[in-house]
Amino acid sequence: MLVILAAMGWTALQAQGSMRAVFSYSTFYAPSTSQPYVETYLSFDAWTMQFVKQPNGSYRATAEVTIVAKQGDSVCYVKKYDLNSPTVGSLEELDFSFIDMQRFSLNNGIYDLELTIRDKNSEAPAAMVSEKLAFNFDNVHPTLSSIQLMAEATPTTTENIFSRGGYDMEPYVSDFVPEQVDHLNFYYEIYNINQELGKKPFLVVAYIEQQETGNRYEAQRSMSRKYGSSYVPVYGSLDISQLPSGNFNLVVELRNSDNQLLLYKKLPFFRSNPGVKGEELSDFTGTFAGAYTDEAQLNIYLDALYPIASEREKQVSRDLISRPGLEEKQAFLYRFWQERYPLNAEVEWLKYKERIDYVQAAFSYPRTLGIHTDRGRVYLQYGPPDFVRDEKNFVSVRNLNGTHSGTPLQMRQTGDDATNQFETESQGHVYYLPYQIWRYNKLPMDDNTRVFLFWDEHRSGLYTLLNSNARGEVQDPGWERRLCRNQLGDNVVGEVGEQFRRGY
Repeated sequence: MLVILAAMGWTALQAQGSMRAVFSYSTFYAPSTSQPYVETYLSFDAWTMQFVKQPNGSYRATAEVTIVAKQGDSVCYVKKYDLNSPTVGSLEELDFSFIDMQRFSLNNGIYDLELTIRDKNSEAPAAMVSEKLAFNFDNVHPTLSSIQLMAEATPTTTENIFSRGGYDMEPYVSDFVPEQVDHLNFYYEIYNINQELGKKPFLVVAYIEQQETGNRYEAQRSMSRKYGSSYVPVYGSLDISQLPSGNFNLVVELRNSDNQLLLYKKLPFFRSNPGVKGEELSDFTGTFAGAYTDEAQLNIYLDALYPIASEREKQVSRDLISRPGLEEKQAFLYRFWQERYPLNAEVEWLKYKERIDYVQAAFSYPRTLGIHTDRGRVYLQYGPPDFVRDEKNFVSVRNLNGTHSGTPLQMRQTGDDATNQFETESQGHVYYLPYQIWRYNKLPMDDNTRVFLFWDEHRSGLYTLLNSNARGEVQDPGWERRLCRNQLGDNVVGEVGEQFRRGY
């Protein structure tokens, strides 16, 4: 579920079964020191974290955060720290998000920026993402920083990490802009424009264009005059109250006195604004998506896109499902596949729909749709496995020498040849809860032989994901002990552990 967008990266992270956060970053330059730097932003959803009671009676959550910037095997920057949430008086007050911002310098170049977060009050494994980060700033060529969306800007009373040009600017850490937001606030910096213009005036222009067509929304436009300098900060705001739902770009341009374009940059975002109906919705009624007129069924189809959707698409889908609006849902389904497969969107959708139909038939559980189960999610995300092992009552036999077998008790010959006596070697039985092993010979962007182990913890027929060696999936070092109800010792690999290693 990674989304990398031009000029600024938004990435959704979710530790399995628990904490959820959105990560973004912006790149800037300090002309006075000739030093590029990056700002990272983490927005945590408090209600997804584990809050614990403090000595004073309040509650607080803590996330462990690790940021690493690397070039190949060389670590250029690393920081590991604990981030405490705001405290609350009770566990009924968790309907909020909170932001952390970090700032550090790097030289020009291309880096792998890795971020890991973990809820320190939860046993859930950590979530980790890696993104490409590029710097190409200098004191000669005119350049632009990232465009940074802002939640708000207020006059600075005490200097802090959010302070810029006399204002405290709180980043808006998402590319999803809901209907409640009526202004798009943004900030960026211009460097070395004086190398081309001296101290002459120039225009900074901002407007919004539709991604699919490039059409400009002239009502959403701003223009102001600036003067050439080595450093020019720009803060702007566009009224988007009448901007309909859809995919858009925020575009900023620099133009000289002859209206010649000097520099420009785009920032993609998605607007959800059901109160303003876009003219383009009716265009989708004749497509494959327009054939689905049962809104309840269409809601299921949108919900089933979750395993392969970007974080922004997930937010939009949740917003659409929560309210009536058949045409908007048809349009979303069409755009989702058209953007990925412009030449054969319908064919790819029908392939995916076959997965949905199978998942609904094979994995549904009382009051739980198949698409909402762990097996359903994995099947939708990765397709059918190459191998499945299904065990309902597996028992292995462990000998004192540490070997084990899934076969009946073994006998061994002892004593001298004259007596030819046999005795039963001391053994123990390990009983496992019902489980399934799914093996994928190859997953996209991953190594060979990726394995998923699901277990039926309560023997109810509902299987949940216990362990996997696939990237981004849950990895529990003590999974086999849980599967056999602690019959194995710590760090002991049993028969099912070896099955997992083999993938069968």
